[in-house]
Amino acid sequence: MNQKTLKQVAGIDVAQDELVVSLGRMYGDLSTEIYSHRVFANTAKGFCELADWANKQTDPAVGLQFVMEATGVYHESLAYFLADSGYNLSIVVPNKISNYMRTLATKTITDKTASQAIARFGMERKLENWKRPSKTFKQLRQLTRERDQIVGLRTMAKNHLHAEQAEAEPNAGSVARIKKQILFFTKQEAEIRSALQELIKLNEELKAAVKRSCSIPGVGVLTAATVLGETNGFDLIRNKKQLTSYAGLDVQEKQSGTSVKGKARISKKGNKYLRKCLHMPALTSIRTDERSKAIFVRIVSRHGIKMKAVVAIQRKLLEMIYTLHKQQTTYDPDYLKKIESSYAAP
Repeated sequence: MNQKTLKQVAGIDVAQDELVVSLGRMYGDLSTEIYSHRVFANTAKGFCELADWANKQTDPAVGLQFVMEATGVYHESLAYFLADSGYNLSIVVPNKISNYMRTLATKTITDKTASQAIARFGMERKLENWKRPSKTFKQLRQLTRERDQIVGLRTMAKNHLHAEQAEAEPNAGSVARIKKQILFFTKQEAEIRSALQELIKLNEELKAAVKRSCSIPGVGVLTAATVLGETNGFDLIRNKKQLTSYAGLDVQEKQSGTSVKGKARISKKGNKYLRKCLHMPALTSIRTDERSKAIFVRIVSRHGIKMKAVVAIQRKLLEMIYTLHKQQTTYDPDYLKKIESSYAAP
């Protein structure tokens, strides 16, 4: 006797050029089965072929949930296609699937086994449907990423100029051309900053969100804009732990049995733009904010590793931006003193 199908999930492992898809279903007794697998091109044509294949392989009377990880920008075109076509779609923040895969008896990790794990994860969890990011937050992300690339190119040009000028007989033509490149990148960076300021100025909600974030010592407009853009205004984030995982600032510790224990390190598997944009603000916060300075000193005195303390401040700043955004409030430097005085009061 055939069991009733309760749930159908298409787990998608997204790469730059291809989509590895596994179909799974959950039955009435809560048992699960992965029953089909196929690879599609990560193109508009591949999206249509994927949808046609999934429709033929699944029961139309039972809802089909597409599930994928947020993988940089490579998943976005497919996400828009599925959402616009009326399909249910869930996008999971990085590390959730990798953490889940550790609980499975999967010895070899391939694109196929990853898509199967995503399908099983979708069957076992109740996931929220993905919503298109707002146009404002998407523009924020585009502008801040463009600026990051321009600044990187300018830094390379400056290094090239320094190397050229350090030679015994610098080439005057090369030096002049490199200087022109630097001026060009500086002009472009200024144009992007102006576009960011205009975008923030025209949106009252965004302006208020940036202002709240900038009330934190060390956090400026660029940092606030980057964090809000990369998280889509924290739309997919439900708690601090999830946020630090998304940024790749979560701590991982390798341990084997009782004798081999590796150093704890941050995973760096999340959003690199979040980690990068918080580095300089963390250093500024350590210099200007007593709370950050106290955390820095405590960690350095315990472990003797300054970078570990800086990463802890990065994580703290990100969590504070999230908290202020959710509570719709600004940073209060006297918060801890007020709490302590309230306990001391008769």
